[in-house]
Amino acid sequence: MPALNQNLQNLFNIAQKPEKLGIGLMSGTSLDGLDIALCRFTGNGLNTKFELIKFITIPYKQHFKNEVHEIFSRRLVDLEKITLLNAYIGTFHGELVLAALAKWNIKPSEVDFIASHGQTIYHAPKRLHQQAEYPNATLQIGDGDHIAVKTGILTISDFRQKHIAAGGEGAPLALYGDVLLGSQPGEDRILLNIGGIANLTYLPADGDHHKVVCTDIGPGNTLIDAACREYFNQPYDKDSMIALSGLVNDKLLSALLDHPFFKEKAPKTTGPELFNLSYLEDAQQVSGVKDISPEDIISTLSEFTAKTIADFILANFPPDSKIFASGGGARNPFVINCLKHFLPKADIADTGSLGIDPDAKEAILFALLGNEALSGEPIRIGSNPAVLMGKFSFPVYSILLL
Repeated sequence: MPALNQNLQNLFNIAQKPEKLGIGLMSGTSLDGLDIALCRFTGNGLNTKFELIKFITIPYKQHFKNEVHEIFSRRLVDLEKITLLNAYIGTFHGELVLAALAKWNIKPSEVDFIASHGQTIYHAPKRLHQQAEYPNATLQIGDGDHIAVKTGILTISDFRQKHIAAGGEGAPLALYGDVLLGSQPGEDRILLNIGGIANLTYLPADGDHHKVVCTDIGPGNTLIDAACREYFNQPYDKDSMIALSGLVNDKLLSALLDHPFFKEKAPKTTGPELFNLSYLEDAQQVSGVKDISPEDIISTLSEFTAKTIADFILANFPPDSKIFASGGGARNPFVINCLKHFLPKADIADTGSLGIDPDAKEAILFALLGNEALSGEPIRIGSNPAVLMGKFSFPVYSILLL
């Protein structure tokens, strides 16, 4: 039997290790920065044990944000810019990983793998594009080969494509990590992530994986952040200061809630392609409130986020479920207080009480998906495809001279 080449032999060796050190990378639609989570894993599947060793968010500079915004969630963009950013972001993220490792005094050779989500630039489920001849689709850039070559670390990336190819919508992928890390027999749990888009995973008390639901709900921070940039030249509503200075406009709120997406059956996905400033402008036009103050707009959008989350939970799950929140919205006092008002029977905390840093949760979950790609087996959870996700990119171990 011929020997494996060096790349495949190293891959085999890593996959066989009982304990792995992996890095999860997450860059969300808010473009705050790159989340880097260094995790230790033992086992896989339902026997997975993990420890968060280090975590950091390295903020993006405004110039980089502007470059990505030129192509983000736009139907018509500069194809050359997409091509250039795909390579650039891969190398850039690799540089940020090396900077984090240097800060932590950890050598790249000590890390077994990097699991990179990439930068989503367009999410196009069939329910949104409505073109009968085309399937669900999504696109994340930040090439894995560039990360692997830059860091010298095996890189796993492009996770969402297998989920789509196997019949899913490519999101939310938090499902797998939430089930493996968040289930508790005898307790109905909801792991709620309020990122750019709000999504949740329902974990039933009886542990029946057929009852697990993982779905997008609607806007998380994306509309609030977009309005803060538009009206206040601020990236987000820090400590809800703007929302708390305004008043909720009931007419606008009603118009925002009046969209077919909220009546569609879960699981479902969405993105800023739907929930953007045009969505807000249309709702203002319909409700006849185009002249309300920017502060009132932020207040209304904040309650809109909370109302859509609460309505979905009340319509589908036990009202006294324990809710564990993560993402930027978990630090938004206005949104969280609204949730507590709308869900008086629920116990709402953040994922820190589960031992999972709420800021690091998504990066941790992608590191876990990387561990599964290496050593796991497909798991059937609810109606989701039973697949392992991720594409492997090898570093340049050596140069063979002929």
